[in-house]
Amino acid sequence: RIPAWYNANGEFVVAKTKEEAEILFAQKQLANKNIYQDPDVLDTWASSWLWPISTFNGFTNEKDIKYFYPTNTLVTAPEILFFWVARMIIAGYEYKSDKPFRDVYLTGIVRDKQRRKMAKSLGNSPDPLDLIAQYGADAVRMGMLLCSPAGNDIIYDDKLVEQGRNFNNKIWNALRLIKGWEVIDGHNKNNYPAINWFEAKLNETIKEVNDHFDNFRISDALMILYNFIWDDFCAWYLEFIKPEFGKPIDEYSYEKTIEFFGKILQLMHPFMPFITEEIYHLLKERKEDIIISEMPTGAYYENTHLFAGNHVKELISKIRDARAKNNISPKEPLQLFAEHIKHESYDSFEPLIVKLGNLSAFDITKQEVKNSVTFISHNTKYYLVINKTMDVEQERKKLTEEIAYQKGFLLSVEKKLNDEKFVSGAPSKVIAMEKKKKADAEEKIKFLQESLMILN
Repeated sequence: RIPAWYNANGEFVVAKTKEEAEILFAQKQLANKNIYQDPDVLDTWASSWLWPISTFNGFTNEKDIKYFYPTNTLVTAPEILFFWVARMIIAGYEYKSDKPFRDVYLTGIVRDKQRRKMAKSLGNSPDPLDLIAQYGADAVRMGMLLCSPAGNDIIYDDKLVEQGRNFNNKIWNALRLIKGWEVIDGHNKNNYPAINWFEAKLNETIKEVNDHFDNFRISDALMILYNFIWDDFCAWYLEFIKPEFGKPIDEYSYEKTIEFFGKILQLMHPFMPFITEEIYHLLKERKEDIIISEMPTGAYYENTHLFAGNHVKELISKIRDARAKNNISPKEPLQLFAEHIKHESYDSFEPLIVKLGNLSAFDITKQEVKNSVTFISHNTKYYLVINKTMDVEQERKKLTEEIAYQKGFLLSVEKKLNDEKFVSGAPSKVIAMEKKKKADAEEKIKFLQESLMILN
């Protein structure tokens, strides 16, 4: 109820009780008989619209309010946008002549897999404390963020929390691997290309993540980091520089890896504060905590390092894919031949290609290589020699099916490019992309037909 008291003349004072009000009326030499309290009430929203000001006692304490007002960001839910947010803005301009916050971040509503709002009455809301006990606090945080794109509702699923736990384990195992290496003085020059590639990739990722943070695309930032850590860091970089079993790693490669891992932990800290803080100190002795360290900012990087690393990853992936399709053990060394010329990216990466592809040789050929599986990587034809009898009929069937698919794809692209309405209305970038698709498809068809001719 509004704590305002009126007399018969319509004059009022503000007091908690009738007795206090009578005293105030007397002090002001106003009639204080038959006073009554305002019959109206202040609801929650009417009082909380002053929250940005009253938090700092802003009507009397000028020092704090000048420092903290306006604040940067209000995080709230869309259902109270007009009940509360709009009223705070109105009060801010009314009493402080300025908005109370610069940005408003609206979180989604948590819903179950049937898209129902979670509620105790429905029994569809898991207990957060039980989830934390089972999966860990970081896993729960990450699981919630993975399913919460900006502005949309959160469709909760336990599998996302499990994914968060598995990711925690992945990072922890990366720490165990690195700290398990014996370190010796020196530089292993074979690792330089991988280090240069990953440093460029890390700086590219830092810039992308910071851009997403600046624009409140929190789940997008997390997905970039998730893929970057799981694939680029764990599946590729650590495999590139990992020494053979029982052998030491050179000091330069080790220190660069510690540096990279430290920056990764800083990027992940807003999402997973507990495990990142723990690993940050286990990784290297430090005086300051990660929570007060500066967020990394992306430095300049050479695109050539990125392109080289990406080309090599594709080549190694195709070697592994060819092994899998032909039931060849990853432990069996094979010969690889590039037709006419190797891609320039491979010069410095060759020792790492041989290592991760488990190759006995990587050479150039000017003629077709018998008993081989062929594939194309970055417009270069490769022959992977296999030491067993090939199922020619099965290989012929696969090539024929792939040719039919590529011809169908080419037909759909040509149909677009022959459509005057599409060509006149589409942006130049889209047209260029479609033309590239056409050229790539034609190149693939040519290569597949040549491979089929070899079999025939």
